[in-house]
Amino acid sequence: QVQLVESGGGLVQAGGSLRLSCAASGRTFSIHVMAWFRQAPGKEREFVAALRRSGGGTYYADSVKGRFTISRDNAENTVYLQMNSLKPEDTAIFYCAADINPGALMPRLSSRSYTYWGQGTQVTISS
Repeated sequence: QVQLVESGGGLVQAGGSLRLSCAASGRTFSIHVMAWFRQAPGKEREFVAALRRSGGGTYYADSVKGRFTISRDNAENTVYLQMNSLKPEDTAIFYCAADINPGALMPRLSSRSYTYWGQGTQVTISS
């Protein structure tokens, strides 16, 4: 089992920044890919960013490219999402997800690819 706990959400004005954290615990050695998704009210959960724990490239949704950065600290079993130039349309609950499939091909855009999920952290951007 893997447990994921997100933190760092909050209310900021448009143009501001937030840094989300996702701390993993349990059988963290089984994690191969970690990602961030988000879900706005009345909308489906959508992919935001992903990376492999072992290294390699990072992957982003077009809507966040150039504004968001995903990174990892394997020693701390933590993944981060640095969000800059935030827009009101970024308002959503942000979820951290982990994929334990060792043969996972990147990018992992579908939420169905991920086995473990955090409880989510609310991000609200005011205009």
